[in-house]
Amino acid sequence: MHRIAYNRAFEEFDLRINGKPVVWSVEYYDVLQNTIGGGKPKMKWHFAKNGMPASREGPAPQSEEDLSALVDKLQDAKTVFYKSIVTEVASARPGVLELMDEAIANPHIACGICSAATKEGFEKVVNSVVGPDRLSRLDVVMAGDDVTRKKPDPLIYNLAREKIGLSNDKCVVIEDSIVGLKAAKGAGMKCIITYTSSTKDQPFFETGADAVVEDLSNVKLSDIFF
Repeated sequence: MHRIAYNRAFEEFDLRINGKPVVWSVEYYDVLQNTIGGGKPKMKWHFAKNGMPASREGPAPQSEEDLSALVDKLQDAKTVFYKSIVTEVASARPGVLELMDEAIANPHIACGICSAATKEGFEKVVNSVVGPDRLSRLDVVMAGDDVTRKKPDPLIYNLAREKIGLSNDKCVVIEDSIVGLKAAKGAGMKCIITYTSSTKDQPFFETGADAVVEDLSNVKLSDIFF
């Protein structure tokens, strides 16, 4: 969904590098999401590697300030497209909501969500998929706007841990990418990977994953906190 929303934003802005439209393929976005955390850093990384883009806003940016302004506008457009797509097709992966409900019901377990997505797009997703009632009972909810450094930097997990008052050895993170895994391990936390079709071949164990599963349909709290 993120990739489709970015491509729609690029098309909306008539974004071009050396005269060619900017389009992120499935294969290329797999590289991006396993290399760079956060939408704006992804775009800046791409432009640094491939050249500055011209757009309906004008010629290619000549300064970091101009580039940041363009990236901000692209991200805003992407968020609008993403929210529309989420409303149409978003759903939870198998076992996620069941495990979340089990954690919420246990008074000895704190449960939260830490996303690299911008708050506006993130809130649309969690309200659609997780639901307002379940969301209101979580102990911590953080989006990319809440931190100054995106995953794979561990900042978001360290701040979440501080908010709920736990040491890192008491925390278990569930992620789906190398970028998220690096953030969790950088925070000194255990990490379970539920891989996706685009991340299933990533070297999760070699990067420090404590467990790797296809989804959470057969995972219970007792399997995690044994």
